[in-house]
Amino acid sequence: MLDFAKLGADFSTLIHTQSLDNPFLIHKNTQLYTELDLSLTDEQLVKISTGEQKFENTPPIASIYAGHQFGYFNPQLGDGRSCLIGQVNLQELSLKGAGITPYSRQGDGRAVLRSSIREYLCSAAMQGLNIATTKALTLVGSSTEVYRENLEMGAIVMRVAPSHIRFGHFELFASRGQTAQVKKLADFVIGHHFSELSGPHKYVDLLMEVVKRTAVMIASWQAQGFAHGVMNTDNMSILGLTIDYGPFGFLESYDPQFICNHSDHEGRYSFDQQPGIGLWNLTRLAEALSSLIDAKQAKTILQAYEPQLIKTYSSLMRQKFGLTQQHEGDHQLINQFLELLRKHKKDYTNALRGLADLEQLSTDAHFSSWLSLYDQRLTEEKSSQRMALMNSINPKFILRNYLAEEAIREAEDQKRYDKITTLFDLLSNPFEEYSGFDDYTQEAPDWAQGLSVSCSS
Repeated sequence: MLDFAKLGADFSTLIHTQSLDNPFLIHKNTQLYTELDLSLTDEQLVKISTGEQKFENTPPIASIYAGHQFGYFNPQLGDGRSCLIGQVNLQELSLKGAGITPYSRQGDGRAVLRSSIREYLCSAAMQGLNIATTKALTLVGSSTEVYRENLEMGAIVMRVAPSHIRFGHFELFASRGQTAQVKKLADFVIGHHFSELSGPHKYVDLLMEVVKRTAVMIASWQAQGFAHGVMNTDNMSILGLTIDYGPFGFLESYDPQFICNHSDHEGRYSFDQQPGIGLWNLTRLAEALSSLIDAKQAKTILQAYEPQLIKTYSSLMRQKFGLTQQHEGDHQLINQFLELLRKHKKDYTNALRGLADLEQLSTDAHFSSWLSLYDQRLTEEKSSQRMALMNSINPKFILRNYLAEEAIREAEDQKRYDKITTLFDLLSNPFEEYSGFDDYTQEAPDWAQGLSVSCSS
């Protein structure tokens, strides 16, 4: 039995998974497979990855939670198309797309190939960028037909994480006045994931840990140009992991107001709003824990969020600019560069990667004045490893929307999956040069300029 299932029927429901028709393995994360110390044939792995076969005879479960969605509270959500199927080496295994659960509402419990490819590849990309994330073990395709805007093929991703508990799990019980369940869940999280916390202040310390982890995660998003797209509280991990890859996007042409989700008409989750939304979501979590932490303590803890985020972001950005020492004018120097990117519509990732080679950047007249300031700042650095430092944190490869779309179209139209493998390998090691793959660093072609993604996966 899953550890989470032992919490009881208030927290989850036993379910029956629904397998796919003619399932086949598109890709396996071999490194993660090894880390989990699994020993399965590919046939067994496909059966487990589609729910046809139980993992070590573990009954699958779907959990119930609530959440604030685009700022409005939904009193009951839950795992509508995902389920926990097992645990191994302190990691939970979760299937996304294995059929209807009690929390599917009007949904069919399925995931389509299009969204599954994006989630699978982005999990690899975020891990490669050293950003806290859930991981993906397998991507399985099928001949099962799933209707969204059009008829599409069903697929399943097996996700792996130490826990899939969300802020919304706590919000559910708090909204119902079920304080005993709030305490039971908090004790579970502490016992399984923060065992170093104990004593009368353990709930205060738990919230502080979540605040700091969330701040570090979002600072990392901002530094690497990642936009999540749907930062609802039910998509926020209690462990500070990036979870639920839907209409995400990476900055290409630098625009701080970038909205990756075309369903986000108000821009609530635009790139530059993410730090503030992180704090808003943490405030909702603190309210859900109010039976364990008084309001004054919670307010003090929440005040630690912004300093932690700024400290992490500033450190990452100095590294991205090859600055090992902290100087007073660094913030202004970095912001001047970003403003040039915005003004002249430069590619965020390529511009920062190219910054290691000053000779190359000097050919662009837009940067000539700024480069004089940057050259002067570099004279105050003593490190001889500037290029190596910068190339270890400025990726060459990111999951550009058009690259994902190319992989999706080849998979859907031609039943070809080699581009998925290529992208997975590049994104898993995004700082490597990989000569011969420069095509994967190009800005979006004309046909891809209008690409948009939404929650309709």
